[in-house]
Amino acid sequence: MTKAGIVSQSVAAGWRARSMTLRSALMQIMVAASCLAAGAAGAQEGPQKLRTVQLRAGMQNITAEVAMTDRERAIGLMHRTQMGTHEGMLFVFERPGVQCFWMKNTLIPLAIAFIDDDGTIVNTDEMKPQTLDSHCSDRPVRYVLEMNTGWFKKRALGTGSKLTGSPFSATR
Repeated sequence: MTKAGIVSQSVAAGWRARSMTLRSALMQIMVAASCLAAGAAGAQEGPQKLRTVQLRAGMQNITAEVAMTDRERAIGLMHRTQMGTHEGMLFVFERPGVQCFWMKNTLIPLAIAFIDDDGTIVNTDEMKPQTLDSHCSDRPVRYVLEMNTGWFKKRALGTGSKLTGSPFSATR
């Protein structure tokens, strides 16, 4: 083999080795990034605690945590093992849309109300914990309120009932 042949083989082998090293490094970076992303999502070991707002449904007072960001809405009431009788979570969306919820990582059964801008309940439903059953609004809404299971039924609150509080009194 000529000196030129040895050099070209060495260069080619060097490029292959560097290419393999580069691929390996990129794979390690991608795996690390995936682990970090999964860790950030899974790092939520306990329930999130969000600011609250006071709502009223007839004579009932509600203290609702407010989930306004994508991350807050995605976590929702996950990791809760209990919730106070008149406590819940109000999900606020930027614009009206058909909102759908499921309970894959939620541990407690919940009741859900889909609410118009003026505080009128569009529809309600009951949700079983740790399921992928979809529960959707009958029409576009900006607000969704989750309470303990049976909360709306026990108080005869359903389609057409009205909630009051600062989110519903603001003009849009």
